[in-house]
Amino acid sequence: MIKNIVFDISNVLAPFRFKEFLAEKGFDPAMIKRIIRASAMTPYWTEYEKGKLTFEEAIEAFLSVDPDIREELHKAYDSCSGIMGRYDYTEGWIDALKDAGYRLYCITNFTPAGYEQCYDCISFIERFDGCVFSFREGITKPDPEIYKTLLRRYGLKSEECVFIDDTEENVLSAEKLGFVGIVFTGYEDAASKLDEILKKGCADKITP
Repeated sequence: MIKNIVFDISNVLAPFRFKEFLAEKGFDPAMIKRIIRASAMTPYWTEYEKGKLTFEEAIEAFLSVDPDIREELHKAYDSCSGIMGRYDYTEGWIDALKDAGYRLYCITNFTPAGYEQCYDCISFIERFDGCVFSFREGITKPDPEIYKTLLRRYGLKSEECVFIDDTEENVLSAEKLGFVGIVFTGYEDAASKLDEILKKGCADKITP
């Protein structure tokens, strides 16, 4: 019996507009690739998502990868406002699931700056029953411990949870713990798969 829907946030409920965000800051495609290689594609980014590095420490770590783009890296990350966006379907999807009696949760890899400066784009989490953010926990997906943290904190059973994430590795990690997994490739596909899973247990839907 499925009682709980657990979402990733970035590129599932809200778009992570990384390349568009950097382009809007005036960087050309070549520099955008270079900035991403020096930051988001390094282990330092994961440490920043874990909350193990301060913003200043993260920037210095990125600079150690490509010191020749000091000015560009500072410009890229002087503000994260605009790096997240909104999807038209998110609020309606939440409404439908809440109205049907399901509890909603999220497990997401997020940087402290992204949370603080883009909260307006993810404020829908105020309607959730609980959230686990990597920067608060010191762990990131697909580490099994982050899923176990959600289960322990909110008294959930993995077999009663559907987990939706756009990264297959993260979904596989959840499935090994007993979650029902959906790899998100788009709203219509994910909503259809979720509906099929829920229909199997429709007689057991919980009430609000």
